Amino acid sequence: MPRLARLVLRRLAGSVPVLLIVVVGVFLLLDSAGGDAVDAYLVSIGGGDAALAEELRARYGLDRSVLARLLLTLGQLARGDLGWSVALNRPIGAVIAERLPNTLWLMGSATALAFASGSALGIVAGRRPGSAIDRLLSGGSLMLYSVPSFWLGLVLAVVFAVRLQWLPVSGIETIASGATGLARAADVARHLVLPVAALGTIYLALFLRVMRAGMVEAWGQDYTLAARARGVSSWRVALNHAARNALLPLVTMLGLQAASMIGGSVVIESVFGIPGFGRLAQEAVAGRDAPLLMAVILVSAVMVVAANLAVDLACGWLDPRIGSGRGGRG
Repeated sequence: MPRLARLVLRRLAGSVPVLLIVVVGVFLLLDSAGGDAVDAYLVSIGGGDAALAEELRARYGLDRSVLARLLLTLGQLARGDLGWSVALNRPIGAVIAERLPNTLWLMGSATALAFASGSALGIVAGRRPGSAIDRLLSGGSLMLYSVPSFWLGLVLAVVFAVRLQWLPVSGIETIASGATGLARAADVARHLVLPVAALGTIYLALFLRVMRAGMVEAWGQDYTLAARARGVSSWRVALNHAARNALLPLVTMLGLQAASMIGGSVVIESVFGIPGFGRLAQEAVAGRDAPLLMAVILVSAVMVVAANLAVDLACGWLDPRIGSGRGGRG
């Protein structure tokens, strides 16, 4: 079996118990919290008698024991059924199918921006450690990383959306625009510029510092010293020798930051009014909709597992020792 295929199978086998622990842990945690979706619904309609509350709990299966509801939830998930949202009165799978693409567009664009720009600037900074450009980029990245993403998002919205009016201030697309095809794609892209810039800039600073540290370490290795001794130009050494090895810790950091990237997207979605997972989690909490909130957390966990699997494959491609049993990360 190919080396990368063995690596994928091992990671997939290890992710099953992780997701099971997430489901059981989140279920028990939400069950221990006071109140449920029926209580929130009765408050929203101005109250109701005990008979109505009993009828609603029986309809949605909330009157069963904890073990019975847990087994029912596990059985539904095994069939690919995420359940029913009490607060929204819709299948949870349909709700997530509507909201998930918005979050994926935001996260994917921000990750691509941060990774590409951070690695490129890290190569520039690490090519000549201690130089003026190195000090400038390192200091600037430290300043950017210390800025909260929600504050940066508000500043960008005030400057570019409110004062200059170059970009829309909120939403994922213009409401009732009727645009289709490329026109709609351009409209969505305009709405994503500010949230992607706010989310991606913070992680750009982190990736820059990691790449710069990897480049500085790579310059002292034998293979770079040998290449420079043969008369290879510093840029070719940096790009062909040092950068490839310096990418390993950067790619690993990308996987470790997947969970925090999802958390950051929740904040950015709230700031810019994007109907994604962040807004959906808020609605689930406000409506005390435990099945919907658990589905959001579970899908987020699956996204983190998928991101780490992609990182393992990238590391395996960069370093042939990974997954081969000859050392490295297995």
